[in-house]
Amino acid sequence: MPASQLPIGRNVRYYRRRDGRTITAVAGLCGITERYLEMIEASSKVPSADVLARLAAELGVPVAALFTEAPVDEPATPVSTAPAIARALMSYATPASATVLGPAQLRERVESAWRTWQSSKNRFTEIADVLPALITDVEHAVRAHRSGGDPAPRREILRVAADLYGLLRSYCRRTGRLDLSLMVADRAIRAAEDADDPIRIAVGTWNMGHVLLSHTDPGAVEEAKDIALQAAGQLRREALASREAAAVEGALELVAVVSDARRRRWADARRRLAERADPLAKRVDEGNVAWTVFGPTNVALHAISVEMLAGDAAEGLRLADQVNIGQLTSRERQFTHQLELASCHALRRDDAAVLVHLLDLEDLAPEDLVRSPFARDMILQLQQRIRPVFRRQVSGLIERLELA
Repeated sequence: MPASQLPIGRNVRYYRRRDGRTITAVAGLCGITERYLEMIEASSKVPSADVLARLAAELGVPVAALFTEAPVDEPATPVSTAPAIARALMSYATPASATVLGPAQLRERVESAWRTWQSSKNRFTEIADVLPALITDVEHAVRAHRSGGDPAPRREILRVAADLYGLLRSYCRRTGRLDLSLMVADRAIRAAEDADDPIRIAVGTWNMGHVLLSHTDPGAVEEAKDIALQAAGQLRREALASREAAAVEGALELVAVVSDARRRRWADARRRLAERADPLAKRVDEGNVAWTVFGPTNVALHAISVEMLAGDAAEGLRLADQVNIGQLTSRERQFTHQLELASCHALRRDDAAVLVHLLDLEDLAPEDLVRSPFARDMILQLQQRIRPVFRRQVSGLIERLELA
């Protein structure tokens, strides 16, 4: 397609002007001449995949946004929160049985729900059947123990509640309800504070950091780093010499890494990975403390993410060759990694590799694939440019995911 018929130039100009930036500044930061950028914006030149990736990273938008007919920011996650879960969170209904369940029984149910959420291929459907009653039962137990004379069961039920709210933070964020995600993240912190549990307070802050990272507002992304590092510092001051404390501290450091990368501070992100996150990961080894999946593999995946966001697809793929994601207990984390690999191949215009990864993602986590705006956009963009020999497979994927 001739350059004049592609929307790249118009979109680059739109995003540059939207942020009030000059051609000189953007060209210099992307390592190209002002004249070359002027020609790109005038649609007389089509940038290479490498330059395109650098422009997208510098302008703070997905590469796909530079190809769309109308300039758009990163798409929002479509709302798919189960209504029964939203109702359970917004009400204070008494369960059908007035019996107050004990902490041990509720703990078992919450941990089972977490295992489903992290490991099931159809986790959204399965967890939606479990959470409404679990929310009601846990909150009923919290209220019942509020004025109880024995502090031990009250403290334990608050810990159970904090763990449940952490799961709900992830579910609500992934189903497009950032408002509910923010609410339950706050509830997790409050429950952990009432339980006087330093580890869970830090985990609650880690949850809050992930909610803030989901916002497009740079201020929220920066705040995610601030609160994560404050919580990490508090853990160190508590002098909790345990594997659990080190793992949670490491997970908080990764929130700061993502924040730096999202704000295009690549050197800061790489330095924090090497100097803070990696030593903690080596100390705790692989694991899933507080459902954070923190360990050497997760740190390695964040290193790949940084390179992908920086537009260095070659380095991202080189690092990926050294990672074995089979050690991860979280299907969600595996999904994110595979999607980032697909994105790296898309930057290099290796459409056959993109298709292979997308088909793998469909097998790994079909419900995640259909809910990911980034994945949906990648699939539709692939349909427009892929060679005819692969078009049937892409069309089949679109049909199965009901994207048409």
